Amino acid sequence: RHVVMWKLATSDAAERSAQASEIARRLNALQGVVPQIIAIDARANTLFPDANWDATLAVDFASTDDLAAYQVHPAHEEVVAFMRPLVGSRAAVDFEV
Repeated sequence: RHVVMWKLATSDAAERSAQASEIARRLNALQGVVPQIIAIDARANTLFPDANWDATLAVDFASTDDLAAYQVHPAHEEVVAFMRPLVGSRAAVDFEV
């Protein structure tokens, strides 16, 4: 399981919410496009926006090789390119389920 959280760079709450929702939409759209994904759940934070991270992702793979293939898949790289200028901070953890 690959879990990631992002704090977005903008200080405008409405803009941050819209960006987080778009990030979640784009990440969830990778289901069925990136064949290594078993399950994916990306969400925008809706509670306590001043205290919590803005967006999160949990995605499951059968192996670390599948995670590595996901990381370099062109569709994933496209989402990363969209996100890169929006993100202020990122935290991630990977573990076996």
